[in-house]
Amino acid sequence: MTVLVGYATAHGSTREIAHRIASRMRTEGVEVDVRALEAVADMNGYDAFVVGSAVHDQKWLPEARSFVRQGIAAPGSRPVWLFSVGMPGALRGPWKRLMYKEVPVIEADLAVPFMPRGHRLFSGVIRPEHLSRRGRLMFRLMGCRYGDHRDWSEIDGWAEQIAGALAHH
Repeated sequence: MTVLVGYATAHGSTREIAHRIASRMRTEGVEVDVRALEAVADMNGYDAFVVGSAVHDQKWLPEARSFVRQGIAAPGSRPVWLFSVGMPGALRGPWKRLMYKEVPVIEADLAVPFMPRGHRLFSGVIRPEHLSRRGRLMFRLMGCRYGDHRDWSEIDGWAEQIAGALAHH
C-alpha cells in the first residue's frame, strides 16, 4: 500500500507538517510518497491520500482545492484524509472560539464530491511578514500572537491514527 501525503504551502509550514506526517506514518510501516500537489502527475499509483493545504481567508490554496475536487474527485475505495493549516493557535480570548467554526467553512468551500475519512485543522507558523499591513493591524487588534504554533504531538497522533486505519483497510 502506497500513500500520497500531498500538500500546498504558502510559507513552508504546511510542507513541514506534511513531511512530519509522512515520517510518522513510515515509522508505523506505511509506504509514503510526500510531495507538493503541483508535482503530482499521476494518482493511479496510490492506495490512499492524505492531503493538506495552508488556509488563507478560510479557504485552501487554489492548487489544493482543484486537486481534491478534480484530481481525486472519484477516489472510489481509496481512503482520503484532509488537513488544513491555519492560525487557531495564534488566537486568544474570545477569538479562540472562532477556530472551531472554521472547519465547516473550509469544508463548505472545498465542496469535495466524496466523504473524507477525516479532516483536521492544525496551527501553523505565523510571522508578521506573512500578512499584509492591514492583516498585521487586524492581527494585533485581535490580540493574536506570532510564532510557531504547531503541536507536533497532535500531528504525530493523527498520523499514527491514519497508519492504524490503513493497517486494517
